[in-house]
Amino acid sequence: MLLKPVSLNCEAEPATPKFKDAQTHWEDPSHIDQVYFSTTQSVKVDKATQCEAEMGPTVTSTTVIDDVRSRLYTGVRIVQFFTLVTVLMPFRKTSITLPVVDQILMTLMKLKLNLILGDIAHRFNVCQSMASISHWIDVMGEQFKVLIPWLPRETIRATMPLSFKRIYPRTTCIIDCAESTMQRATNHDSRSDTFSQYKSHNTVKYLVAVAHNGLIMFISDAYAGRSSDKFITMDSGFLDYLRAGDEVMADRGFTIRDLLDERRVSLNIPAFTYKRNQLTNEEMTRTRRVANVRIHVERAIQRLKVFKILSQTIPISIAPKLDNILTICAGIVNLRSSLIRVPHEV
Repeated sequence: MLLKPVSLNCEAEPATPKFKDAQTHWEDPSHIDQVYFSTTQSVKVDKATQCEAEMGPTVTSTTVIDDVRSRLYTGVRIVQFFTLVTVLMPFRKTSITLPVVDQILMTLMKLKLNLILGDIAHRFNVCQSMASISHWIDVMGEQFKVLIPWLPRETIRATMPLSFKRIYPRTTCIIDCAESTMQRATNHDSRSDTFSQYKSHNTVKYLVAVAHNGLIMFISDAYAGRSSDKFITMDSGFLDYLRAGDEVMADRGFTIRDLLDERRVSLNIPAFTYKRNQLTNEEMTRTRRVANVRIHVERAIQRLKVFKILSQTIPISIAPKLDNILTICAGIVNLRSSLIRVPHEV
């Protein structure tokens, strides 16, 4: 039976799990973070002036933050952060009195550091109900899709590194599936669907496709950990981006040659030793070359896992928001890499 995305599997789960695994007790980063909150604007006035000069519209914030701490708490530079605030301002809820800049900062801090909402509320000196990030997860998940562009073939070829041009000049993208540990469900069906034989744990799984320059061009929705690489590739919509004559580079687990052949797309994967004692010299050379260039997708996944919401155990309660969270994290990774800029309308 085909497995559905994990968000569908977990809809029947209670909002508050009946128990927690030991792995859901995350490390409290407050003992290593410095105090960054203030109720005055007298500090860092020069930085705010600089941001205003570079961006145009003025954004007022009661939160004192510099470039280093902006990367720590949000994943982007301070100018990029305030640009996002300016662009997202029209999507604010007028019923919430907390400044929009603080609402967005709370949301990004949750994704970057995976702080509990009670801790975030304490840092901003507000009640916990004011620290809700659900609205902004939905907004960013929709608006940040433009930060994950599928590059035209001409752009891919023009920016291709020499290592690719010499050996794999037709390669369009490199793909791999990443997994994040998930809290074990009380429902036995959901627990079975999310159990990963590879990780020996309950996980969620998602497909990542990157260009040669490291730009994330595609990230799928979250699927149950038991889903195969082939099923995710087929169900996620990734194949719709490919054109005849493209070439996809993947790992051995992607048995998708038949799916690509239908679209006249080539598949480049390491050689197998199935029913053989060893590879030929030519196959060993080709396997090493593939491994050397596949490091780009591994690095992209590592940059995603910088967001602790994805590198630590994911609670079941946020499973319905996980698709949007993946989009937000991928968009910020691209934004941080300086490969793209924030559009005037995200």
